[in-house]
Amino acid sequence: MKLAILTRNSKLYSTRRLVEAARAQGHTVRTLDPLRCYMHISSTGFAMRYKSRPISGYQVVIPRIGTSVTRYGTAVLRQFELMGTLSINSSDAILRARDKLRSHQMLAARGIGMPVTVFGDNPDDTVDLLEMLGPPPHVIKLNEGTQGAGVMLTEKLSASRGVIEALRGLYAQFLVQEFIPEANGADLRCFVVGNKVVAAMKRQAPIGDFRSNLHRGGSAESAKASRAEQEAAVRAARVLGLGVAGVDLVRSHRGPLVLEVNASPGLEGIESASGVDVAAEIIRYATLMHQAQKAKTRVAKPLTVK
Repeated sequence: MKLAILTRNSKLYSTRRLVEAARAQGHTVRTLDPLRCYMHISSTGFAMRYKSRPISGYQVVIPRIGTSVTRYGTAVLRQFELMGTLSINSSDAILRARDKLRSHQMLAARGIGMPVTVFGDNPDDTVDLLEMLGPPPHVIKLNEGTQGAGVMLTEKLSASRGVIEALRGLYAQFLVQEFIPEANGADLRCFVVGNKVVAAMKRQAPIGDFRSNLHRGGSAESAKASRAEQEAAVRAARVLGLGVAGVDLVRSHRGPLVLEVNASPGLEGIESASGVDVAAEIIRYATLMHQAQKAKTRVAKPLTVK
């Protein structure tokens, strides 16, 4: 199988591990910077080039698209899809996951547990918006933030109003959520591949912070996700259409609550904490996708009677 990995940096841990795993399983693999891919689009077909050479023959693509290049990166991924290449996460699924408001609406509509969330645009509605949510503490999140950036905790109503006014002054899109105190600054990252959780880790926020992201100084250790937590994680990924996802949960008095679904989760933290070869699991999933597509194509071919 011929694989492509879309990434801005081939030296990143996650990219290197995926390349190693693909080669170990006998596949041909190449990393492609999505910003160096350029497209030809017409009613007669689709084509793409990379550094002046045609891109063709890839059976599966693994997108590792950062948030800063979401728009162009997903356009490149969509071009791959239009050219007949499978992707472990589709361009539309990545866009759904990157938009926190949209993903929260989709998850809530399917009955998946999550913190109560409010969203509004007009400053005149701020007081009523916060009354809908309930008393502080409140968690305020930028709609397209990542790795804990743009996430704030306000402990007083006046602080919530002040942060909201400041963000609106910057024309930022954000959500406001209830704070889950019983989580004690910890969350559970469930790594979903296909229809199962292949690894899980508990992340703990450092002293003085409530964000458990490893990029914010949080610590991680191996964890066993309960059946309810695994089901919530797999369902959340499936609702957004993701084949591979990092689903962040908090353990609350009312059960597991989904905080976020990451369409391009890093591998270093989860592999180090859990000891699971997650990269190999992803490559096996890509292989199964390719085999299923080949089987489908064979079935679809008309029989030739001689």
